[in-house]
Amino acid sequence: MTDRPDSPAVRDVLWRFGPMVYAPTVLFAIGEGAVLPLIPSLAGSLGADVALSALIASMLVVGQLIGNLPAGWAVARVGERATMIAAGALALVVSLTAALLPSLPVFAGAVFLIGFCAAAFGLARHSFMTTRVPVLFRARALSLLGGTFRLGMFTGPFIAAALIGLFGDERATIWFFAVCLAALIVLVTVGPDPEKQFVAQPVHSLDAEDSGEPVTGSIPVAERIGVFRTMWRHRGVLSRVGLAAACLSAVRSARQVVLPLWGVSIGLDAQTIALVVGISGALDFALFYASGQVMDRFGRLWAALPAMILMGSGFLALSVTHDGASAEMWFAMFAAVLGVGNGLSSGILLTIGADLAPKDDPAPFLGSWRTLTDAGGATTPLIVTGITAISSLSFAAGAVGLIGLLGAVAFVRWLPRFLPHVDRRP
Repeated sequence: MTDRPDSPAVRDVLWRFGPMVYAPTVLFAIGEGAVLPLIPSLAGSLGADVALSALIASMLVVGQLIGNLPAGWAVARVGERATMIAAGALALVVSLTAALLPSLPVFAGAVFLIGFCAAAFGLARHSFMTTRVPVLFRARALSLLGGTFRLGMFTGPFIAAALIGLFGDERATIWFFAVCLAALIVLVTVGPDPEKQFVAQPVHSLDAEDSGEPVTGSIPVAERIGVFRTMWRHRGVLSRVGLAAACLSAVRSARQVVLPLWGVSIGLDAQTIALVVGISGALDFALFYASGQVMDRFGRLWAALPAMILMGSGFLALSVTHDGASAEMWFAMFAAVLGVGNGLSSGILLTIGADLAPKDDPAPFLGSWRTLTDAGGATTPLIVTGITAISSLSFAAGAVGLIGLLGAVAFVRWLPRFLPHVDRRP
């Protein structure tokens, strides 16, 4: 395939296979997005205090962290489709159990297992697209995948609000998640199998471009070395580019924590805070495809670097506005800057992970890669909380800004070494 990235042939492949590739992810993301904001409230209705509710909410991230490595093992052994079906089925059983048996221990376990299943589901889709999407438009395809998760996080809360208004019960969101999971399982099980369909589509990897020989989208048969041996074999790139990726994930996560706290700290009411955060999220969602366009046309660094600089400098600038006369205006402006930066980073971690992963057996590497990035996002709320308790929220925002700028330096230093730019134009 020697067509330009925006040629009709390339677009035809996206349109033909897009629904069966992205629809299951959309279903999972919307269902999870409806439940996620209500986890603390659901835990509180079962008798948990504020601290315990926060702990139960964090179990989702813990489940994702723990689930990445087993998911890499499962995808490498049984394939993407079987892993997605198993993850969806387990999440469905867990959701129904939580809805039918309203007890705090059951709910806490359900949150953990949903995070575990989300890791398996996300890694299976990531591995599939790594091995089968042509490198000509890999970044845009993975940016769309990142956009599906953003779609779920953006629309899920509105669906949850409508369900609560209709049924008067917060557990209606759990039933909605279960319905989404059931539809997902049916779609993946009986729908056209993209794994088989994509085998017949000639695609190009970076190696194929160098040699001029087309390769199929199937995973070549090779010795599978396991997750931990894969981590050791690729320790160089994981400890360098992986660290930069963890910084990006940390800054993204900090945005979700710092902005609401900042609004409360400067005395804004809940409605205004929700409006500002909502506008920031809308900008984030609106720009998710731009990142893929930039990466496919100019290279991965040209998307990663502006996003990191925007978010890092945005947090640093925000940190000095807390006690100013126009704190509310600066809050709204820098929330928008952070939304733009986050939108421009959509799909970057997925794409760089796909580029770096071994072509013969990517799943174990991707499990390690996603564990690093998820760890960066999971530790940031703890860092923000600790610094705020010791010093102030302004100091915490400044520290996050420094993490973002250090991540930008790390990308500049290590990305060209491990992922040299390949001109994708004919």
